[in-house]
Parts: sequence; structure tokens; C-alpha cells
Amino acid sequence: MSTPVSYLHPRDEILALMQRIYGYRMTTTSGGNLSIREDNGDVWITPARVDKGSLGREDIVRVRADGTVDGRRPPSSELPLHRKIYSRRPDIQGIVHAHPVALVAFSMAHEVPDTRLFHQSWHVCREAAFAPYELPGTDALGDTVGEVFARGNDCVILENHGVVTAGSSLQQAFRRFETLEFTGKTIIKARLLGDVRYLTQAEIALAHHRHEPMPEFERAAPSSAEKELRNTLSGFVRRAYRQRLFISTQGSFSARLDGSSFLITPYQLDRGACAAGDLALIDRGRVEAGKTPSRAAAVHEAIYRRHEGVAAIVNAYPVNATAFSVTGIPLDTRTIPESYVVARRVERTGYGLQFEAPEALASRVSPAVPALILDNDGVLVTGGGVLETFDRLEVIESTAEAIINCRAIGQLAPMPDRVIRELAAAFGLPE
Repeated sequence: MSTPVSYLHPRDEILALMQRIYGYRMTTTSGGNLSIREDNGDVWITPARVDKGSLGREDIVRVRADGTVDGRRPPSSELPLHRKIYSRRPDIQGIVHAHPVALVAFSMAHEVPDTRLFHQSWHVCREAAFAPYELPGTDALGDTVGEVFARGNDCVILENHGVVTAGSSLQQAFRRFETLEFTGKTIIKARLLGDVRYLTQAEIALAHHRHEPMPEFERAAPSSAEKELRNTLSGFVRRAYRQRLFISTQGSFSARLDGSSFLITPYQLDRGACAAGDLALIDRGRVEAGKTPSRAAAVHEAIYRRHEGVAAIVNAYPVNATAFSVTGIPLDTRTIPESYVVARRVERTGYGLQFEAPEALASRVSPAVPALILDNDGVLVTGGGVLETFDRLEVIESTAEAIINCRAIGQLAPMPDRVIRELAAAFGLPE
């Protein structure tokens, strides 16, 4: 994912991302620090000993290239870590250091998440590395971690400590941080289910081969119906991010506008900041001029063509359901009535159909099977509208989490066939 130019002041950019990190419990009140290096060598960094939940823009500290400090608070105690990394990698302009629970678990086990779990994790993070323990806040820690970054790694697990990610901007460093944490959480959940499957380099390449761009068309002014749908869909995209059904680098949502056109999230969009105008209009295989649609657009279009009753589609990566996608374990919705009535049957597909055979993938969807587990690529969920599709996605994720939690208690006892027949008759469910 390329890095767009940020016009935010470094104070505001650091503040916004720290609020997101703390708000999603990816660090604690006292833990974590972010920094931005400007072209003149000045480093903007979070302060020491400040509650992350009440951090203000004026708390952000500037450390000039000559070492002088501007700010009402002292810089983070991990300033040596940041400066050592910057000194070893001239291309790095932003750093995230924090203690998210899943990656701390890996640091405690002296393991590194294998980013070949998903094609997007590999694409965003590449191979993560490991740095041996040194005392926090010391030059020794900075030297050790800086040496690992000097080898070309952008994501480093710190032994019994946490993680550091870096990028050509703070935004890119954050995307790597969030994606690596998601990968780590998914591996942990998946190991509770069974053996974890990782992608080969050939499979990763399959997802990122060059796509021919869609032909463009000059569109007319949007109708009131399109404006309404844009606002509805963009609101649910942001909601999916808040609910951790998407992360900033993963997740696509579309909604049918009419018999020949639909709206979809664009490629390389931060899902947490999706606005109505960001969505791309697709009409008969063409995209409105100036927009680049999600790479899932071909699959979504194939499903809309084949299934008149489908009015919205989401590709999502909620951690529990995604854990099923990286194992061979089926996701059985016969757990409670809501799960079976809302989600119905959830089947799985082998890796690669979504890239090579959209029509074949579309044929796997039906009223009785409105959702698919995609091997090593999350879930695909369809519905008769945006709300129904979102609700189905939430129910699938809740069901997946309950099944995983059930394993800590005892063996899953699914509802028997007579209950399933009773539910099907009572709710008019398709066979």
C-alpha cells in the first residue's frame, strides 16, 4: 500500500494515531510511543509519563536535530530507540512502539508472527524480525533494535517487551503495526482450533499480480438514491472498522445501486476514515473516472450478476472467523438459533478462486449459503441490503468467537437436526 502525503501537522498526526491505538486497546495508559522525523532532522515524539487517554496536541515534543527540546514535557524515555533507528535507516520517517497484547505474547514466547498467513500481511509487513532483550530506554536497546532495522526489516518483535514498526511515514508504520497485531491475534486464535496453514510465495504472488485497470466512464451527477447509499455504506465501513471487523489495510464493502451498478470501497483506503465521496461507482464493468476500486470488485460484480437478490457484499477479516480461514476447521453455525437463522450455512473455498475465477466463486453463494470462508483470506458475506449483510457478518464473528471459547470449557454440542428443521420451518429458511 503506497503512502499518501499527509498535510497534518506532526502533533496532530501523532495525536490522532495514538488515540486510535489506545482506543482499540493496542497499548496501555503508560505504554507506547510514536514519532515522526522531518526532512530537517527534527523528531516529533510523544512525551514521557503522560496518560495516553488524555494526551493533547501540545503534549507532543519536538527534539531538534541538534538535540534541543521544544515542549512543555520531556520526550519519551524511548527517544534513544527512535533516534538509533532513524540513524540506521534514512528512508524511515515514522515509528510506532507499543505493547499490544498479541504481539507481547509473541515476545514472551520469543516467537515472531509469520506474515505469510495472509497475502496482505506479507504485502504490508514483509518478514518480521526479532531483537534480543535490552533494558528499556537505553542506548543499548536502541543499538540492538537499530541493527535489526538496518538489515531491512520494518517490523521487529522485542524480546519480553513489545514491538516496533517503522515506515516512510507514521501512517505506514501504523498500518504495519495494526496488520502485524491482527496477524498475531489470528495465529493465536487459530492455534486454539488446530494446525495453521500459511501461504506459499507463489500463492502470495497470485494475489498481487498486476491487474488491468477497469475502463473509466464520465459519470452524471449522482442521484438522491446514490447519495443516500453512499452515506449509508461509508457509515457501515467506518463502523466495521470500529467493531474490528476490518483493519485499516483490509476489508471491502459494496452495495448494489441498481441492476447494472454498485458502489464499493476503493483500493488503498484507510477503512477507519471512509467518506461517502471515497466510494467508487462501478457500472457494467467500468469505474467512474478518477477512482480505483477495491480489487474485490470483480468478485462482487460476478455475484451481483448471478444473484438478483444480493444487494450488498462484504469481504472482511474479523479475527475469530478469520482464524477458521487459516485452519481446516469448519465454522458450524448450529450453535444457537440466532446463529443458524441469520448466518445459515457457512461453507469454505480453496485459496485463489477470488483472484482467478470470480464466476466460480459467485456460483458458491446461494440463499442457503450466503457466506463463505475464504482459505487464508477472511470471509465473504452477502445479503439483501447493507444492514442485513453487516448483521450477518457480526453474527458470524460472534459465532466463531463462541466456538473458540467453547473449546476452553468442553466439546461443542451443536443443535440437533430436529431443532434445525424446526427453525427452518418457523423462519422460512431456504434449503
